[in-house]
Amino acid sequence: MATWTAFPFAGDYFFDVESVKKNWARLHAGDAEPLPQDHDVLQAWALFHNGEFQKAMEMGLKIGGAGLTVANKSACIYANYLEKQEKTRLDLYQDVAQRAQAQAQEEPHNVNALYWQAYALGRYSQGISVAKALAQGLGTKVKDSLENVIKLEPKHADAHIALGAFHAEVIDKVGSLIGGMTYGAKKDTGLALFQEALKLNFQSAIGMIEYANAMLMLEGDKMIANANLLYQQAAAAQPMDASERLDVEMARIELED
Repeated sequence: MATWTAFPFAGDYFFDVESVKKNWARLHAGDAEPLPQDHDVLQAWALFHNGEFQKAMEMGLKIGGAGLTVANKSACIYANYLEKQEKTRLDLYQDVAQRAQAQAQEEPHNVNALYWQAYALGRYSQGISVAKALAQGLGTKVKDSLENVIKLEPKHADAHIALGAFHAEVIDKVGSLIGGMTYGAKKDTGLALFQEALKLNFQSAIGMIEYANAMLMLEGDKMIANANLLYQQAAAAQPMDASERLDVEMARIELED
């Protein structure tokens, strides 16, 4: 396996097993992942929270079982923020989608198996173009999986964010009429999902960013001021770990643009 691009703020975070356990509720407010009991799985999570995404993925894959969730999250966060090659990024998403699908088949109530399958397919869809992905039926898979996550775990803030983004992007690409009739995408539903996500995890920088993006897609220029306020709030957030740091840095880039 090729060496991944390094986390640009290496050394800023120093989690170990004990500090991961102590801060678990805050670190996983978005994904509602249960606290692992296995020491090795916690060590893999420590690597993830420190920004050592490749090591975290490799360790998670080696452990298997509960380790697959940290492996899948590591691969997705790395692909989304740090991987420079489009083909490599899409390959990573496909790998995660396949692993998570197999995991979900074995553990149908594992909400983060369902979530990472949906997340990976959603990002893959953005990479090949949302319109093309919808034509391939990927949109329905993403929507069904995310709705299932929320049904199984109503407090899964990240699933609310991802499903809100689905509604916004479908409407943005195919319009509200076709989006609603063919894919069940609705503007009001999408915006409500973001609002609920930020109630569940008010510190979510990525929730603020995606909500701002959705406002602009669904409402246009009249929401620029509201969107900028959300970007400002995200940029001012205090990141707890490496993953959140990447969200905050992305918000700062949005403001510069």
